Amino acid sequence: MPRSQRSPLLLAGLLATAGVAHFAAPRQFDATVPRALPGTPRTWTYASGVAELALAAGLALPRTRKAAALATAAFFVGVFPANVKMAADWRHRPAPQKAAAFGRLPLQIPLVLWARGVARNAEGRA
Repeated sequence: MPRSQRSPLLLAGLLATAGVAHFAAPRQFDATVPRALPGTPRTWTYASGVAELALAAGLALPRTRKAAALATAAFFVGVFPANVKMAADWRHRPAPQKAAAFGRLPLQIPLVLWARGVARNAEGRA
């Protein structure tokens, strides 16, 4: 399978894994929900898990891939505040945890670019 055909499926797998994790271990995600958001952190944790699973399904299907990839790029931008909150909250934790939290911040850029690339490669395909 060519790399351009694997890429959307790998991105879908990443999102599906993250989506399942939001339900399997929600407490760790609850802690990253910015306090400024209305409602409970658990509601946002479950909503983002559902969104990740829906995006994964959309990426897996060629007919919905372009729209799902663009939505995925927007989702990665949208969850950036949670990553910032996590980095701020973990700034006094042991070095490995702090490194993981701060390492997530620049990781959003290649994730957004990956999703945009999947959308670009999906153009003209049904």
